[in-house]
This record gives sequence, C-alpha cells and structure tokens, in this order.
Amino acid sequence: MLYVVALPLLAEADDAALRRLRAQYHPREAGLIGPHFTLVFGVPATEEKRLRAALAALGGRPFWFVLERLVRHDMAPPSRAAYLFAVPADGAAELSALYDALSPGPGAEPFEPHVTLGLFDRAADAEQVARIVERQHLPMHGRIEEIALLRRDGDRLETIERRRLGG
Repeated sequence: MLYVVALPLLAEADDAALRRLRAQYHPREAGLIGPHFTLVFGVPATEEKRLRAALAALGGRPFWFVLERLVRHDMAPPSRAAYLFAVPADGAAELSALYDALSPGPGAEPFEPHVTLGLFDRAADAEQVARIVERQHLPMHGRIEEIALLRRDGDRLETIERRRLGG
C-alpha cells in the first residue's frame, strides 16, 4: 500500500510530546513513523506513477500550522474504541488543498487534516487523555515544508520519494 504524508517541523518539546503520546497510545504505528498528516490513505501500488506525477506537479510553498484542539473519533458499534486526533486550525486549508491535489477523487469520508495521537479501547479513555493533553501541550505550532511518498509492507515503511514544497 502507498501513502503520502506531510512531515511537520515542530519545536523540540512539541515533537517530543507528540512522539511520546504516540508511543504510549498508538505504539503499533509510532514505531513506523513519527507525527505526520496523512494526505493519501493506503492506495494500491499501481497508483505509484500517478502519485509521483502529482507530487512533481505540486505547487504551493511551505506553510505554518497550529494544532489547537483534539478530536475524538469513535469507532462504529459494537466497538467502544476511539481514535484521538490533534487537529490544526491554521494550516488546515493548505493541508486540504494538498489532499485534493493528490487524491484521485473524494474519499469515503470527508478529509479532516489531523495527527493521530492514539487508539483507545474505550472512548472515555480517549476523552480523559484529551483533557490532559489540551491543558498541558496545546497549542503547538509547526511548519510543513516536505511531503513524502511511502510504501508500507506489513511492519515496514519505505520512503519512495520526498518533495520539498516550493522547490
């Protein structure tokens, strides 16, 4: 499967906090990749040529973003699990424009730029962590300067191509 991600540049303390949260609450993914915004979600390898062309054609310049709030996304019943996402206020429009430029069409769900912080067995646990994280760590400011095309094969993640915005 192929993915395209925006790789944020964060202050050292913010980067460490996000990595620590992901390691604790999303360990399966945290070992593969650090904090990121996913712009293309798991498409077949046959899409590689199209994605490379879309990356080459990307316009735009590096931009700032601000993570100001956390959102809980509950899984469909009967699961009681929930994801916890950090959602940008500033920078969301730019991330959405990148998503639109890279995606072949609308997805099953509307795109909402986010950094996944964790997957919880119970929605109440996600809510409790959200309150603590919002109080201790938000807002976080960062910058997007680079996009990466990745190939995932099981527990392995390989960078196929990196593209700097504006250059």
